[in-house]
Amino acid sequence: MKVVIQRVKSAKVEVDHTIVGEIGAGMLILHGVETGDTDEDLQYILKKSLNLRIFDDEAGVMNESLLQQDKEILCVSQFTLLADTRKGNRPSYIRAERPERSEPMYHEFCRLLADNLGKPIQKGIFGADMQITLVNDGPVTIVIDSRNR
Repeated sequence: MKVVIQRVKSAKVEVDHTIVGEIGAGMLILHGVETGDTDEDLQYILKKSLNLRIFDDEAGVMNESLLQQDKEILCVSQFTLLADTRKGNRPSYIRAERPERSEPMYHEFCRLLADNLGKPIQKGIFGADMQITLVNDGPVTIVIDSRNR
């Protein structure tokens, strides 16, 4: 499982010119499921995402997690995170899990994020053609891969 986490001042996701998810300050999580990912991978990514110390403390040092601040999450499924670009110029997505397995894992990840955060999170629509607009804060962009622990 792989995620790209961006600390944002704001972010939104649109499908067919309609906003389906929008947040203020917080975290945009782009979420990809790799073939063979298990609940162990999901739990690892969940724990890392929620506890990642990328928010400024009172001294202006990135020393606090999302759980320590009143921030929001927008989570968007993105199978292209699993692109293999080693051969040629056309990415291969053979490592991306099939939708019948990856969609339930994405929804479970989102449910667990909300449960741990203690409030609903915003989401994209799985499998949809989505447009994401964001203001990256910092910029701070982190990649976490459960296969590279």
